[in-house]
Amino acid sequence: VQLQACGGGLVQAGGSLRLSCAASGRTFSNAVMGWYRQAPGKQRELVATITSGGTENYADFVNDRFTISRHNLKNTVHLQMSNLKPEDTAVYFCRSWVRGQSYNFWGQGTQVTVSS
Repeated sequence: VQLQACGGGLVQAGGSLRLSCAASGRTFSNAVMGWYRQAPGKQRELVATITSGGTENYADFVNDRFTISRHNLKNTVHLQMSNLKPEDTAVYFCRSWVRGQSYNFWGQGTQVTVSS
């Protein structure tokens, strides 16, 4: 399974970006998909997840600024980010996994930089 993420870039504070991630290969339809991020010198942290049934979960810092969505037939997951802040600057990674199983894959990361 390969995850290919795209959509990062440089944006001013208050701006918006849409990240996309496409899974290919022997994907598992019931996998959870999500986004994580890692800022320089910090640990990777959860941003948002979505189940195959559409249940969404967000980190507290999202504060209604981001929306995660997925298209099960296309094996894609998206993260619409609005009202971006400089502290959102990080490399964003997509992930697809099934709890309790070895199915656990990460994308290569896409850089998001928010200028003040």
